[in-house]
Amino acid sequence: MIKFLKYKKIYYTFSIILILGSIFSLAFFGLNFGIEFTGGSIMKVSYEEIRPSSDDIKKSLLALGIEEVIVQPVDDNGFVIRMSEISKETYEKIATELRGGTKDYFEFIGPAIGRELGDRALISIVVASLSIIIYIAVTFGGIGNQNMKSWKYGVVAVGLGFLHDVLIVLGFFTIFGYFFDVRLTIPIAVALLTVLGYSINDTVVIFDRIRENIVKNPKLIFSDIVEKSTNETVGRSINTSFTTLLVLIPVFFFGGEALKWFILAMIMGISLGTYSSLFLAGPLLVSWFNLNKKNV
Repeated sequence: MIKFLKYKKIYYTFSIILILGSIFSLAFFGLNFGIEFTGGSIMKVSYEEIRPSSDDIKKSLLALGIEEVIVQPVDDNGFVIRMSEISKETYEKIATELRGGTKDYFEFIGPAIGRELGDRALISIVVASLSIIIYIAVTFGGIGNQNMKSWKYGVVAVGLGFLHDVLIVLGFFTIFGYFFDVRLTIPIAVALLTVLGYSINDTVVIFDRIRENIVKNPKLIFSDIVEKSTNETVGRSINTSFTTLLVLIPVFFFGGEALKWFILAMIMGISLGTYSSLFLAGPLLVSWFNLNKKNV
């Protein structure tokens, strides 16, 4: 049996260092938002004959003085091009530069729309998180006691997903944005939300086993139940994460520039989610349980 609780202080220290580093990075470097959030232009271009490479398109547009250009292949013969705000003169130059291509549509996203998109995403996350906490509180209602109320399982699960997994990934992306000009785009935001859901799901699986073992082994102390439950689910957690990473890692190396940072966010988040579920979720429950017990 793996002693997950024995070295919990080491796990806490390691995670606190990563969290504080991420907070410092967010405060010092800041997030490098893409045009979906700051405003800009989006154009879809299709080619009837040979489609040029994404790099060629990007280089030719950057040469026109456009500050930000993201080129994403779509279908078999087209591109979606995201750019910073451009003038009418620059648009005409782009039309000349993309010779051979048919412009299917062009639209401008204002900064206000980007802010509204960000606000709605934040509201959705808060509502979803509260819903998860309520769901876990109701589902685990039969195992609560004066030292470990059922809603605390939900707080630990959601808190780890946000304040550990997503926050640390964001911290790394602030560094990527500062040194490599990586922008926080909608695909990366989607990856972060996927990571949040993955992390919470992995943690809830362990908590569900704790619930079962509390009923089956009422005479065991809480820390032993947590240790037993984590060991019973460790194989499932590692196998699920490993098989997922087996798919993501090749896509990261061979999937092209359009998917690179989205996949990296997924790889980092899934790895952190597996670590936090196994090495932090159970120990945090036990620490909270013991703290409440001392205060009773």
